[in-house]
Parts: sequence; structure tokens; C-alpha cells
Amino acid sequence: MLDFAKLKIGNPLLEFNTDFNSRGTYLWSHGVISDYAYKLLNTVCSISQMTRESIVEGNNISAACSEIDDLVSQQISDFINVYSINVDVCLTQPPAAPGTLHSLTSTRQGDQANVAKSSSTALPQYFEDGKIDVCILNEVDAYLNRADVQEALHARLVGVSSWSLCSGVLNYDLTDLFIPTIQTVGSLLRSGLRVLVYSGDQDAVIPLLGTRTLVNKLAKALKLNDTLPYSPWFYKQQVGGWVEGFGEKNILSFATIRGAAHQAPYTSPGRSLALFTAFLAGQNP
Repeated sequence: MLDFAKLKIGNPLLEFNTDFNSRGTYLWSHGVISDYAYKLLNTVCSISQMTRESIVEGNNISAACSEIDDLVSQQISDFINVYSINVDVCLTQPPAAPGTLHSLTSTRQGDQANVAKSSSTALPQYFEDGKIDVCILNEVDAYLNRADVQEALHARLVGVSSWSLCSGVLNYDLTDLFIPTIQTVGSLLRSGLRVLVYSGDQDAVIPLLGTRTLVNKLAKALKLNDTLPYSPWFYKQQVGGWVEGFGEKNILSFATIRGAAHQAPYTSPGRSLALFTAFLAGQNP
């Protein structure tokens, strides 16, 4: 039995409506969607509404939501990686036709896996300073589908013709997305567990805006005082992100990792490790 003393959660889905609707605000504030599209999301059909309809009705959404879905998805385009909007996309092959916003927000990882799988030639493609390979999904897919690699790993393909990041073999109950997990975090805090919730600030799928709001609401509900004002933390003499703490010994903290994706260590390994190391040591980054 494991005895946990600390819990660090990255880019988590804490509450369906808040997290999903913060996507529209994030995309608009970063210039990805227009004022008009953002207004429609706030007055006609929100992202949480169209996603809920899609899950409950089996990808069938109302006409009004469908129209907004198409508009926003076209403005985002398939040339933006919503898991890290500042990073280029892999151009190993031509991009697929624009998808729908509700599928983009709930099943985009599966879409990315399919793109990777369809590429027969996996070549690195680096973003800006040469540290981020934006074609890594293609390369991993090609590598793990090599017969010699599968033999070395003693891996057998059962029920599938090839390995992929996501597949239809496992069927998840997407209505579980509606179940809030923020109360679970509260229960852990009440038990004395120290919790750090962090966000990569380039993630448009679970944006920092919703996460930060929910963490602050939780702190107020538990009557935790602000013990560390919202302020920048540093890595190699540069801003690594922002952090705030609540309660005695900052039992609850929220932090951002500057320039980081939904998968923060992928795009910001040094800053991610610095935040993790400080947390393990019981310190602020």
C-alpha cells in the first residue's frame, strides 16, 4: 500500500463546464478565433454545451451548435496544435480537412495518432531553436510498428493490425468527463496531503484559465488563506512561470509553466523538472 505525502497534477480536467468553456476564452485571448466567434460561444452555444451534446447524442449536435462548431474549427485550422498553440505542426504529410470543435476538444489525441499512423516516412521536424521535434508522434508510431522492435519488446498485435497511440479497441465512457474531480482534490487536502496543480500555459485543451479559477474557488471553499501571492518563479534567471500558494506551508499551490504544452515536459523539460524538484523538496520553485 502506497503512502502518499504529496500530489502533483498537470493540466487536469477538474470541472467540465469551467474547463471546457475556458477554451473559448483562451483561444480568443490568443488571437486564434475572432471576436464574432467568441461572442457566439458566449451567447448561443458554448464549447461545453456542444461537447456535452456530442457525447450524449453520439456526435449529433444541434444545428446552432454545429454552425458555431464549424466556424470556430475553421478559424483554428488544422495548422494549429491545440495542445501547444505556439508550436508548429508536423508537415510530414498534408494536414487533414478541418475537424469539428467538439471532437477537437475531446478526441484530438486520437486524431493526432491517426495522422501519425498514416505517415510512412517519419522524419524529424524541429521548431525554432531545434529542441522540439514536432513530428515525434510520427516517429514513435513508425518505430513501434517495426517488426524487430515489437519482437524485442515481446509485443503482440491482438485485435489490431498495427500499433497506434489511440485505438477503438478500448471504449471509454465519455460521460465520465461530466464528473467533477475538484472535490476529490479537496478531500485530499482535508486529509493533509499537499497538492500542486500546474498548467502549461500554451495548452488550449485544458487552459490555465479554467484551472486557476477552480483552484482559487477551492481555496476559498476550504478557507485557505493566500500564503504566496501570485508571482513569477524563475529558471536559469528567466521567468519559468507563475505560482501562488494557499494555506499553511502552501498545502495547495497553483503554478504555470511558461511556454509549456499540455504535455509540459515535452516542450519545456527543464522548467518542468525544476518545478517538480522544488515540489518534492517542499519548496516553492
